[in-house]
Amino acid sequence: MFSKSCEYALRAMLFVGQKSKDGNKTGIREIARGIDSPEYFIAKILQELSRKKLIKSQKGPSGGFYLDKKGMECSLADIVKAIDGDKIFTGCGLGLKACSEKSPCPIHHKFNKMRKGIYDMLHSAKLSEFDEQLEKKIFFLKVNK
Repeated sequence: MFSKSCEYALRAMLFVGQKSKDGNKTGIREIARGIDSPEYFIAKILQELSRKKLIKSQKGPSGGFYLDKKGMECSLADIVKAIDGDKIFTGCGLGLKACSEKSPCPIHHKFNKMRKGIYDMLHSAKLSEFDEQLEKKIFFLKVNK
């Protein structure tokens, strides 16, 4: 459903959010290991998220990526839009350019219902909501083998 970049972005933001709650900053290597991502790939994604002001970074020996209180209120939809755009929220399920209520594709009406559920879930889910479950290991960002 999401691009690989978007999947990594979501996982990275959740990981950094968890690490940021005590004021810590997290480096690329730790993020990559924590979410099972290639370092170079996650570095590019985090750069993009930083450019779009969804995550903060600080250079230097005590630097790294972090989220402030405002960043922790970022929705999962904000991250998806920053990386993949809003096509998942507005595009045709079959990829047609002219699909609409007036000229629907064969799956238009069913896809709209599913898309609305995804839209509502991603817009209502804030990064701060997942900290406790991640800490208690109810949710996971990486499956240990």
